[in-house]
Amino acid sequence: MDGVWTADQVRAAEGALMAELPEGTLMRRAAFGLAVTATRMLGTPLPGTRVALLVGSGDNGGDALWAGYELRRRGVGVTAVLMNPERAHPAGLVALRRVGGRVVAGTDPAAPQVVRRAQLVIDGIVGISGRGALRDPAPALVAAADEAGVPILACDLPSGVDCDTGAVAGPAVTAAATVTFGTRKPVHALAADRCGPVRVVDIGIGPYLPEPHAHLLEAADVAARWPVPGPADDKYTQGVTGVAAGSATYPGAAVLATGAAVLATSGMVRFAGSAADRVRARWPEVIVTDTFAAAGRVQAWTVGPGIGTDAAGRDLLAAVLDAGVPACVDADAITLLARHADLREAVRGRPIVITPHAGEFARIAGEVGPDRVAAARRAAAELGVTVLLKGNTTVVADPDGRALVHPSPTSWAATAGSGDVLSGIIGALLAAGLEPWWAAGCAAWVHARAAGLAAAGAPAPATAIQGAIPEVLRQLDLRA
Repeated sequence: MDGVWTADQVRAAEGALMAELPEGTLMRRAAFGLAVTATRMLGTPLPGTRVALLVGSGDNGGDALWAGYELRRRGVGVTAVLMNPERAHPAGLVALRRVGGRVVAGTDPAAPQVVRRAQLVIDGIVGISGRGALRDPAPALVAAADEAGVPILACDLPSGVDCDTGAVAGPAVTAAATVTFGTRKPVHALAADRCGPVRVVDIGIGPYLPEPHAHLLEAADVAARWPVPGPADDKYTQGVTGVAAGSATYPGAAVLATGAAVLATSGMVRFAGSAADRVRARWPEVIVTDTFAAAGRVQAWTVGPGIGTDAAGRDLLAAVLDAGVPACVDADAITLLARHADLREAVRGRPIVITPHAGEFARIAGEVGPDRVAAARRAAAELGVTVLLKGNTTVVADPDGRALVHPSPTSWAATAGSGDVLSGIIGALLAAGLEPWWAAGCAAWVHARAAGLAAAGAPAPATAIQGAIPEVLRQLDLRA
Protein backbone atom coordinates (compact mmCIF):
# COMPACT_ATOMS: atom_id res chain seq x y z
CA MET A 1 0.00 0.00 0.00
CA ASP A 2 1.45 3.31 -1.08
CA GLY A 3 0.87 6.65 0.59
CA VAL A 4 0.49 10.35 -0.09
CA TRP A 5 2.02 13.11 2.03
CA THR A 6 0.94 16.72 2.40
CA ALA A 7 3.00 19.74 1.47
CA ASP A 8 3.86 20.42 5.13
CA GLN A 9 4.97 16.83 5.68
CA VAL A 10 7.18 16.88 2.59
CA ARG A 11 8.71 20.27 3.38
CA ALA A 12 9.60 19.10 6.89
CA ALA A 13 11.26 15.97 5.52
CA GLU A 14 13.15 17.96 2.90
CA GLY A 15 14.33 20.40 5.54
CA ALA A 16 15.66 17.59 7.72
CA LEU A 17 17.55 16.04 4.82
CA MET A 18 18.88 19.34 3.46
CA ALA A 19 20.46 20.05 6.82
CA GLU A 20 22.74 17.05 6.20
CA LEU A 21 23.63 17.73 2.55
CA PRO A 22 25.57 20.37 0.62
CA GLU A 23 23.43 23.27 -0.55
CA GLY A 24 21.56 22.60 -3.78
CA THR A 25 21.92 18.81 -3.69
CA LEU A 26 18.18 18.06 -3.50
CA MET A 27 17.37 20.49 -6.28
CA ARG A 28 19.95 18.92 -8.56
CA ARG A 29 18.59 15.45 -7.82
CA ALA A 30 15.08 16.59 -8.60
CA ALA A 31 16.13 18.44 -11.75
CA PHE A 32 18.02 15.44 -13.10
CA GLY A 33 14.93 13.24 -12.69
CA LEU A 34 12.81 15.88 -14.38
CA ALA A 35 15.25 16.10 -17.28
CA VAL A 36 15.26 12.32 -17.74
CA THR A 37 11.48 12.25 -18.14
CA ALA A 38 11.63 15.25 -20.50
CA THR A 39 14.11 13.45 -22.75
CA ARG A 40 11.82 10.43 -22.90
CA MET A 41 8.90 12.62 -23.91
CA LEU A 42 10.96 14.40 -26.55
CA GLY A 43 12.23 11.17 -28.09
CA THR A 44 15.32 10.98 -30.28
CA PRO A 45 17.27 12.63 -31.73
CA LEU A 46 17.37 15.35 -29.07
CA PRO A 47 19.40 17.96 -31.01
CA GLY A 48 17.03 20.28 -32.79
CA THR A 49 14.17 19.85 -30.35
CA ARG A 50 12.95 22.83 -28.34
CA VAL A 51 11.78 23.07 -24.74
CA ALA A 52 10.18 26.06 -23.05
CA LEU A 53 10.54 26.40 -19.29
CA LEU A 54 7.79 28.27 -17.45
CA VAL A 55 9.77 29.47 -14.44
CA GLY A 56 8.28 30.84 -11.24
CA SER A 57 10.09 32.39 -8.31
CA GLY A 58 10.18 29.38 -5.99
CA ASP A 59 12.15 26.15 -5.82
CA ASN A 60 10.07 24.60 -8.60
CA GLY A 61 11.35 27.35 -10.85
CA GLY A 62 14.88 26.37 -9.79
CA ASP A 63 14.11 22.72 -10.56
CA ALA A 64 12.94 23.71 -14.03
CA LEU A 65 16.02 25.85 -14.69
CA TRP A 66 18.42 23.08 -13.63
CA ALA A 67 16.45 20.57 -15.73
CA GLY A 68 16.84 23.00 -18.62
CA TYR A 69 20.59 23.03 -17.95
CA GLU A 70 20.67 19.20 -18.21
CA LEU A 71 18.62 19.26 -21.43
CA ARG A 72 20.74 21.96 -23.00
CA ARG A 73 23.86 19.85 -22.38
CA ARG A 74 22.16 17.13 -24.43
CA GLY A 75 21.65 19.43 -27.40
CA VAL A 76 18.08 20.54 -26.72
CA GLY A 77 17.19 24.15 -27.46
CA VAL A 78 16.00 25.58 -24.15
CA THR A 79 14.30 28.91 -23.45
CA ALA A 80 13.33 29.92 -19.94
CA VAL A 81 10.24 32.12 -19.72
CA LEU A 82 10.44 33.92 -16.39
CA MET A 83 7.22 34.84 -14.58
CA ASN A 84 9.14 37.26 -12.37
CA PRO A 85 12.67 37.91 -13.71
CA GLU A 86 13.82 39.59 -10.49
CA ARG A 87 13.00 36.52 -8.39
CA ALA A 88 14.15 33.63 -10.57
CA HIS A 89 16.47 31.11 -8.93
CA PRO A 90 19.91 32.74 -9.32
CA ALA A 91 22.14 29.65 -9.53
CA GLY A 92 19.82 27.84 -11.92
CA LEU A 93 19.59 30.89 -14.15
CA VAL A 94 23.37 31.30 -14.28
CA ALA A 95 23.82 27.60 -15.08
CA LEU A 96 21.29 27.67 -17.92
CA ARG A 97 22.85 30.75 -19.50
CA ARG A 98 26.31 29.22 -19.17
CA VAL A 99 25.35 26.33 -21.49
CA GLY A 100 23.62 28.56 -24.02
CA GLY A 101 20.06 28.58 -22.78
CA ARG A 102 17.92 31.57 -23.72
CA VAL A 103 15.90 33.66 -21.28
CA VAL A 104 12.84 35.87 -21.87
CA ALA A 105 10.42 37.58 -19.54
CA GLY A 106 6.91 36.19 -19.36
CA THR A 107 5.58 39.64 -20.20
CA ASP A 108 7.68 39.84 -23.37
CA PRO A 109 5.41 39.85 -26.47
CA ALA A 110 7.57 37.06 -27.89
CA ALA A 111 6.97 34.74 -24.91
CA PRO A 112 3.75 33.08 -26.19
CA GLN A 113 5.46 32.30 -29.48
CA VAL A 114 8.35 30.65 -27.62
CA VAL A 115 5.81 28.37 -25.98
CA ARG A 116 3.94 27.58 -29.20
CA ARG A 117 7.13 26.63 -31.05
CA ALA A 118 8.32 24.22 -28.37
CA GLN A 119 7.98 20.45 -28.54
CA LEU A 120 7.62 20.33 -24.74
CA VAL A 121 6.81 22.83 -21.99
CA ILE A 122 8.09 22.27 -18.46
CA ASP A 123 5.82 23.76 -15.82
CA GLY A 124 7.89 25.17 -12.96
CA ILE A 125 5.55 28.06 -12.16
CA VAL A 126 4.63 27.21 -8.56
CA GLY A 127 5.41 24.32 -6.25
CA ILE A 128 3.71 22.44 -3.45
CA SER A 129 3.42 25.60 -1.35
CA GLY A 130 1.44 27.41 -4.04
CA ARG A 131 -2.15 28.39 -3.36
CA GLY A 132 -4.89 29.60 -5.66
CA ALA A 133 -5.12 30.07 -9.39
CA LEU A 134 -2.31 31.02 -11.75
CA ARG A 135 -1.42 34.69 -11.84
CA ASP A 136 -0.40 36.80 -14.82
CA PRO A 137 1.46 36.27 -17.05
CA ALA A 138 1.17 32.50 -16.51
CA PRO A 139 -2.46 31.90 -17.68
CA ALA A 140 -1.81 33.25 -21.17
CA LEU A 141 1.37 31.21 -21.54
CA VAL A 142 -0.32 27.99 -20.42
CA ALA A 143 -3.19 28.74 -22.79
CA ALA A 144 -0.69 29.20 -25.63
CA ALA A 145 0.69 25.72 -25.01
CA ASP A 146 -2.78 24.20 -24.86
CA GLU A 147 -3.92 25.94 -28.05
CA ALA A 148 -0.81 24.79 -29.92
CA GLY A 149 -1.10 21.24 -28.61
CA VAL A 150 2.28 21.37 -26.87
CA PRO A 151 2.43 18.82 -24.01
CA ILE A 152 3.20 20.16 -20.55
CA LEU A 153 5.41 18.27 -18.12
CA ALA A 154 4.60 19.39 -14.58
CA CYS A 155 7.35 19.78 -12.02
CA ASP A 156 6.03 18.22 -8.77
CA LEU A 157 2.41 19.17 -9.53
CA PRO A 158 0.40 21.07 -12.12
CA SER A 159 0.63 24.75 -11.19
CA GLY A 160 -2.66 26.23 -10.02
CA VAL A 161 -3.86 22.93 -8.52
CA ASP A 162 -3.79 22.74 -4.71
CA CYS A 163 -1.24 20.23 -3.46
CA ASP A 164 -3.26 18.95 -0.50
CA THR A 165 -6.81 19.03 -1.86
CA GLY A 166 -6.55 18.90 -5.65
CA ALA A 167 -8.85 21.91 -5.79
CA VAL A 168 -8.74 24.28 -8.77
CA ALA A 169 -9.83 27.85 -8.16
CA GLY A 170 -9.20 29.32 -11.61
CA PRO A 171 -6.63 29.07 -14.41
CA ALA A 172 -4.40 26.01 -13.88
CA VAL A 173 -2.17 23.61 -15.76
CA THR A 174 -3.41 20.32 -17.15
CA ALA A 175 -0.26 18.26 -17.54
CA ALA A 176 0.48 15.50 -20.01
CA ALA A 177 2.69 14.00 -17.28
CA THR A 178 4.05 14.92 -13.86
CA VAL A 179 7.40 14.29 -12.21
CA THR A 180 7.18 14.53 -8.44
CA PHE A 181 9.99 14.43 -5.94
CA GLY A 182 10.37 12.15 -2.94
CA THR A 183 6.83 10.87 -2.78
CA ARG A 184 3.33 11.29 -4.12
CA LYS A 185 1.21 14.11 -2.78
CA PRO A 186 -2.59 14.21 -2.37
CA VAL A 187 -2.97 16.19 -5.60
CA HIS A 188 -1.74 13.21 -7.61
CA ALA A 189 -4.76 11.19 -6.49
CA LEU A 190 -7.36 13.90 -5.93
CA ALA A 191 -6.68 15.64 -9.26
CA ALA A 192 -5.28 12.73 -11.26
CA ASP A 193 -6.93 14.02 -14.43
CA ARG A 194 -4.80 17.19 -14.16
CA CYS A 195 -1.55 15.32 -13.51
CA GLY A 196 -1.39 12.69 -16.21
CA PRO A 197 0.96 9.76 -15.50
CA VAL A 198 3.02 10.50 -12.38
CA ARG A 199 6.66 9.50 -12.00
CA VAL A 200 8.17 9.64 -8.50
CA VAL A 201 11.86 10.57 -8.36
CA ASP A 202 13.62 9.36 -5.22
CA ILE A 203 15.55 12.26 -3.69
CA GLY A 204 16.23 10.58 -0.36
CA ILE A 205 13.51 11.96 1.93
CA GLY A 206 11.85 8.59 2.61
CA PRO A 207 13.43 8.01 6.05
CA TYR A 208 12.31 11.47 7.18
CA LEU A 209 8.64 11.13 6.26
CA PRO A 210 6.01 10.58 8.98
CA GLU A 211 2.91 8.39 8.61
CA PRO A 212 1.12 9.14 5.32
CA HIS A 213 -1.69 11.65 5.15
CA ALA A 214 -3.68 9.01 3.27
CA HIS A 215 -3.13 5.68 1.58
CA LEU A 216 -3.41 4.44 -2.00
CA LEU A 217 -4.58 0.89 -2.58
CA GLU A 218 -2.68 -1.22 -5.08
CA ALA A 219 -3.73 -4.43 -6.80
CA ALA A 220 -1.64 -6.52 -4.41
CA ASP A 221 -3.45 -5.03 -1.40
CA VAL A 222 -6.83 -5.96 -2.84
CA ALA A 223 -5.73 -9.44 -3.92
CA ALA A 224 -4.30 -10.17 -0.48
CA ARG A 225 -7.60 -9.41 1.25
CA TRP A 226 -10.24 -10.57 -1.20
CA PRO A 227 -12.01 -13.63 0.24
CA VAL A 228 -11.06 -16.89 -1.48
CA PRO A 229 -12.66 -20.19 -0.38
CA GLY A 230 -10.40 -22.79 1.16
CA PRO A 231 -10.82 -26.57 1.01
CA ALA A 232 -12.81 -26.65 4.24
CA ASP A 233 -15.17 -23.78 3.34
CA ASP A 234 -18.81 -24.03 2.44
CA LYS A 235 -21.42 -21.46 1.44
CA TYR A 236 -22.06 -20.52 5.06
CA THR A 237 -18.50 -20.21 6.31
CA GLN A 238 -17.66 -17.77 3.51
CA GLY A 239 -20.30 -15.34 4.73
CA VAL A 240 -23.98 -14.90 4.00
CA THR A 241 -24.84 -11.48 2.61
CA GLY A 242 -28.24 -9.93 3.14
CA VAL A 243 -29.59 -7.35 0.70
CA ALA A 244 -32.53 -5.11 1.60
CA ALA A 245 -33.06 -2.95 -1.45
CA GLY A 246 -35.48 -1.93 -4.14
CA SER A 247 -39.19 -1.23 -4.23
CA ALA A 248 -42.07 -1.24 -6.68
CA THR A 249 -40.75 2.08 -7.98
CA TYR A 250 -37.08 1.05 -8.09
CA PRO A 251 -36.86 -2.74 -8.55
CA GLY A 252 -33.64 -2.41 -10.55
CA ALA A 253 -31.74 -1.28 -7.48
CA ALA A 254 -32.49 -4.62 -5.86
CA VAL A 255 -31.33 -6.58 -8.92
CA LEU A 256 -28.09 -4.60 -9.19
CA ALA A 257 -27.10 -4.70 -5.52
CA THR A 258 -27.99 -8.36 -5.14
CA GLY A 259 -26.19 -9.43 -8.32
CA ALA A 260 -23.05 -7.56 -7.28
CA ALA A 261 -23.03 -9.43 -3.97
CA VAL A 262 -23.46 -12.74 -5.82
CA LEU A 263 -20.54 -12.04 -8.14
CA ALA A 264 -18.18 -10.61 -5.52
CA THR A 265 -17.75 -13.66 -3.28
CA SER A 266 -18.55 -17.38 -3.22
CA GLY A 267 -20.83 -17.45 -0.19
CA MET A 268 -24.60 -17.09 -0.08
CA VAL A 269 -26.88 -14.11 -0.70
CA ARG A 270 -30.30 -13.59 0.83
CA PHE A 271 -32.68 -10.92 -0.46
CA ALA A 272 -35.57 -9.33 1.41
CA GLY A 273 -37.96 -6.88 -0.22
CA SER A 274 -40.88 -6.14 -2.50
CA ALA A 275 -38.74 -6.65 -5.62
CA ALA A 276 -38.43 -10.35 -4.78
CA ASP A 277 -39.87 -11.59 -8.08
CA ARG A 278 -37.45 -9.49 -10.12
CA VAL A 279 -34.48 -10.67 -8.09
CA ARG A 280 -35.58 -14.32 -8.25
CA ALA A 281 -35.98 -14.12 -12.03
CA ARG A 282 -32.49 -12.66 -12.56
CA TRP A 283 -30.55 -14.41 -9.80
CA PRO A 284 -32.00 -17.87 -9.12
CA GLU A 285 -29.17 -18.73 -6.71
CA VAL A 286 -30.35 -16.07 -4.25
CA ILE A 287 -32.57 -17.01 -1.31
CA VAL A 288 -35.48 -14.60 -1.75
CA THR A 289 -38.15 -13.47 0.69
CA ASP A 290 -40.72 -10.70 0.55
CA THR A 291 -40.14 -9.47 4.08
CA PHE A 292 -37.16 -8.72 6.23
CA ALA A 293 -38.54 -10.80 9.10
CA ALA A 294 -38.34 -13.94 6.96
CA ALA A 295 -34.88 -13.30 5.58
CA GLY A 296 -32.94 -15.59 7.86
CA ARG A 297 -29.52 -15.18 9.39
CA VAL A 298 -26.78 -13.23 7.59
CA GLN A 299 -23.29 -12.00 8.45
CA ALA A 300 -23.81 -8.52 6.94
CA TRP A 301 -26.48 -6.42 5.23
CA THR A 302 -26.54 -4.03 2.33
CA VAL A 303 -29.47 -1.69 2.82
CA GLY A 304 -30.80 1.40 1.11
CA PRO A 305 -30.75 1.34 -2.69
CA GLY A 306 -34.26 2.12 -3.88
CA ILE A 307 -36.06 1.45 -0.58
CA GLY A 308 -37.64 4.91 -0.41
CA THR A 309 -37.53 7.42 2.40
CA ASP A 310 -41.05 6.95 3.77
CA ALA A 311 -42.07 5.20 6.96
CA ALA A 312 -41.64 1.77 5.40
CA GLY A 313 -38.07 2.59 4.38
CA ARG A 314 -37.33 3.90 7.85
CA ASP A 315 -38.69 0.75 9.49
CA LEU A 316 -36.63 -1.43 7.17
CA LEU A 317 -33.42 0.44 7.98
CA ALA A 318 -34.17 0.27 11.69
CA ALA A 319 -34.71 -3.49 11.43
CA VAL A 320 -31.40 -3.96 9.63
CA LEU A 321 -29.57 -1.96 12.28
CA ASP A 322 -31.30 -3.91 15.05
CA ALA A 323 -29.93 -7.13 13.57
CA GLY A 324 -26.56 -6.15 15.02
CA VAL A 325 -24.36 -7.29 12.12
CA PRO A 326 -22.06 -5.20 9.89
CA ALA A 327 -23.85 -3.22 7.21
CA CYS A 328 -23.37 -1.11 4.12
CA VAL A 329 -25.81 1.80 4.31
CA ASP A 330 -26.40 3.39 0.92
CA ALA A 331 -28.68 5.72 -1.07
CA ASP A 332 -32.13 6.19 0.53
CA ALA A 333 -30.84 4.76 3.81
CA ILE A 334 -28.34 7.64 4.03
CA THR A 335 -31.16 10.15 3.60
CA LEU A 336 -33.05 8.37 6.37
CA LEU A 337 -30.02 8.58 8.64
CA ALA A 338 -29.83 12.29 7.95
CA ARG A 339 -33.48 12.75 8.90
CA HIS A 340 -33.62 10.63 12.04
CA ALA A 341 -31.30 11.23 14.97
CA ASP A 342 -32.18 7.90 16.58
CA LEU A 343 -30.97 6.02 13.50
CA ARG A 344 -27.74 8.02 13.44
CA GLU A 345 -27.19 7.12 17.07
CA ALA A 346 -27.86 3.46 16.27
CA VAL A 347 -24.98 3.29 13.78
CA ARG A 348 -22.40 5.06 15.95
CA GLY A 349 -19.43 2.89 16.78
CA ARG A 350 -20.77 -0.03 14.74
CA PRO A 351 -19.01 -1.88 11.85
CA ILE A 352 -20.91 0.10 9.26
CA VAL A 353 -19.97 1.70 5.93
CA ILE A 354 -22.00 4.57 4.54
CA THR A 355 -21.50 5.44 0.87
CA PRO A 356 -22.72 8.97 0.09
CA HIS A 357 -22.25 10.94 -3.08
CA ALA A 358 -21.74 14.69 -2.60
CA GLY A 359 -25.45 15.49 -2.31
CA GLU A 360 -26.12 12.76 0.24
CA PHE A 361 -23.00 13.75 2.12
CA ALA A 362 -24.27 17.32 2.41
CA ARG A 363 -27.51 16.06 3.98
CA ILE A 364 -25.79 14.04 6.67
CA ALA A 365 -22.47 15.82 7.28
CA GLY A 366 -22.54 19.25 5.60
CA GLU A 367 -21.01 20.35 2.33
CA VAL A 368 -17.98 18.44 1.13
CA GLY A 369 -16.01 21.58 0.26
CA PRO A 370 -12.66 21.62 -1.52
CA ASP A 371 -10.89 19.15 0.81
CA ARG A 372 -12.49 15.75 0.24
CA VAL A 373 -10.17 13.87 2.57
CA ALA A 374 -10.81 16.27 5.45
CA ALA A 375 -14.55 16.13 4.81
CA ALA A 376 -14.66 12.33 4.85
CA ARG A 377 -12.53 12.22 8.00
CA ARG A 378 -14.80 14.74 9.69
CA ALA A 379 -17.93 12.77 8.84
CA ALA A 380 -16.40 9.46 9.96
CA ALA A 381 -15.45 10.96 13.32
CA GLU A 382 -18.81 12.67 13.84
CA LEU A 383 -20.94 9.70 12.81
CA GLY A 384 -18.72 6.99 14.23
CA VAL A 385 -18.78 4.91 11.02
CA THR A 386 -16.61 4.30 7.97
CA VAL A 387 -17.42 6.82 5.24
CA LEU A 388 -16.93 6.14 1.54
CA LEU A 389 -17.28 9.45 -0.27
CA LYS A 390 -18.08 8.71 -3.89
CA GLY A 391 -16.59 10.60 -6.80
CA ASN A 392 -14.10 10.23 -9.60
CA THR A 393 -11.64 9.97 -6.74
CA THR A 394 -13.18 7.90 -3.98
CA VAL A 395 -12.19 8.71 -0.40
CA VAL A 396 -12.63 6.18 2.40
CA ALA A 397 -12.23 7.41 5.98
CA ASP A 398 -12.45 5.50 9.24
CA PRO A 399 -13.37 6.95 12.65
CA ASP A 400 -9.81 6.16 13.79
CA GLY A 401 -8.49 8.70 11.26
CA ARG A 402 -7.24 6.33 8.56
CA ALA A 403 -8.02 7.47 5.04
CA LEU A 404 -7.44 6.14 1.57
CA VAL A 405 -7.95 7.73 -1.81
CA HIS A 406 -8.61 5.87 -5.01
CA PRO A 407 -8.59 7.79 -8.27
CA SER A 408 -10.59 6.03 -10.97
CA PRO A 409 -8.75 5.80 -14.29
CA THR A 410 -12.02 6.71 -16.06
CA SER A 411 -15.38 8.29 -15.26
CA TRP A 412 -17.50 5.49 -16.76
CA ALA A 413 -18.75 4.53 -13.29
CA ALA A 414 -20.76 7.78 -13.23
CA THR A 415 -23.95 6.11 -14.45
CA ALA A 416 -27.34 5.27 -12.94
CA GLY A 417 -27.27 2.18 -10.76
CA SER A 418 -23.48 2.08 -10.44
CA GLY A 419 -23.68 2.91 -6.74
CA ASP A 420 -26.06 -0.01 -6.18
CA VAL A 421 -23.39 -2.32 -7.60
CA LEU A 422 -20.77 -0.84 -5.27
CA SER A 423 -22.97 -1.29 -2.20
CA GLY A 424 -23.57 -4.95 -3.05
CA ILE A 425 -19.83 -5.59 -3.30
CA ILE A 426 -19.21 -3.89 0.05
CA GLY A 427 -21.92 -5.94 1.73
CA ALA A 428 -20.42 -9.17 0.43
CA LEU A 429 -16.95 -8.25 1.71
CA LEU A 430 -18.34 -7.31 5.12
CA ALA A 431 -20.12 -10.67 5.28
CA ALA A 432 -16.85 -12.40 4.45
CA GLY A 433 -15.25 -10.79 7.49
CA LEU A 434 -13.32 -7.79 6.16
CA GLU A 435 -13.24 -4.82 8.48
CA PRO A 436 -15.26 -1.87 7.13
CA TRP A 437 -12.29 0.26 6.02
CA TRP A 438 -10.79 -2.55 3.98
CA ALA A 439 -14.17 -3.71 2.67
CA ALA A 440 -14.95 -0.21 1.40
CA GLY A 441 -11.50 0.34 -0.08
CA CYS A 442 -11.25 -3.03 -1.83
CA ALA A 443 -14.79 -2.71 -3.18
CA ALA A 444 -14.09 0.77 -4.54
CA TRP A 445 -10.94 -0.51 -6.28
CA VAL A 446 -12.70 -3.44 -7.95
CA HIS A 447 -15.77 -1.34 -8.82
CA ALA A 448 -13.64 1.26 -10.60
CA ARG A 449 -11.76 -1.41 -12.54
CA ALA A 450 -15.02 -3.12 -13.48
CA ALA A 451 -16.41 0.16 -14.79
CA GLY A 452 -13.37 0.70 -17.00
CA LEU A 453 -13.38 -2.90 -18.22
CA ALA A 454 -17.09 -2.85 -18.99
CA ALA A 455 -16.92 0.46 -20.82
CA ALA A 456 -13.82 -0.27 -22.93
CA GLY A 457 -13.94 3.30 -24.19
CA ALA A 458 -17.71 3.64 -24.61
CA PRO A 459 -20.66 4.17 -22.26
CA ALA A 460 -21.68 1.07 -20.31
CA PRO A 461 -24.71 0.62 -18.01
CA ALA A 462 -24.51 -0.53 -14.42
CA THR A 463 -25.50 -4.06 -15.45
CA ALA A 464 -22.31 -4.23 -17.52
CA ILE A 465 -20.24 -2.96 -14.59
CA GLN A 466 -21.81 -5.65 -12.45
CA GLY A 467 -21.05 -8.28 -15.07
CA ALA A 468 -17.38 -7.28 -15.25
CA ILE A 469 -16.70 -8.02 -11.56
CA PRO A 470 -15.58 -11.65 -12.13
CA GLU A 471 -13.10 -10.67 -14.84
CA VAL A 472 -11.53 -8.02 -12.58
CA LEU A 473 -11.13 -10.67 -9.87
CA ARG A 474 -9.59 -13.08 -12.39
CA GLN A 475 -7.06 -10.44 -13.34
CA LEU A 476 -6.15 -10.08 -9.66
CA ASP A 477 -5.09 -13.74 -9.74
CA LEU A 478 -6.58 -14.52 -6.35
CA ARG A 479 -4.97 -17.27 -4.30
CA ALA A 480 -6.37 -19.17 -1.35
